Order: sequence, then C-alpha cells, then structure tokens
Amino acid sequence: MPIISMFYGIIISMYYLDTKKHKSPHIHVTYQGQEAVLSISDGKLLNGKIKTGKLKLVQAWIEIHNEELMADWELASKGEQIFKIDPLK
Repeated sequence: MPIISMFYGIIISMYYLDTKKHKSPHIHVTYQGQEAVLSISDGKLLNGKIKTGKLKLVQAWIEIHNEELMADWELASKGEQIFKIDPLK
C-alpha cells in the first residue's frame, strides 16, 4: 500500500489494483489507529471512521488535488507506479 501523502498525522494511501470492493476511485486514510476510505470524486466517507476535524482536512486536500488523485488512481488501477502528492499546508 503506497503512501501518497502525509500531513498533520494523517497518512493517505492508495492500493494497486484496488477496484473490487470499492469500485469507484478512492483513497485509504489512517489517523491514530482509525482507518477510513474516501471517494476521490467528492470526498464522501465510503467505509470506516476518522475524527471529524481530520476528515474535513482530508476532504479539503482531496478537492485541491483531485486531478492528481485521479491520475494516480488510473495508474494504480493498472498496477503501475503512482506518484506522491503534496501534503496539505
């Protein structure tokens, strides 16, 4: 599970070939033992849980980096190398 970004203790990851369980483009988020899956298209929580404040930070980051996330999703869904994305500043 490659880590694509980290900020404020939040780790953002994207699995390779991860299109079966959550068919839509998504990211995996980890924060202090909590895990969540968020949609790239709208930042909607698909699975798991994360503190509300951290969720809002990740949703803002998704909105800022949406095009880069979709490019990484296309690569990851084909099993190709993905790129790091700048953290939220």
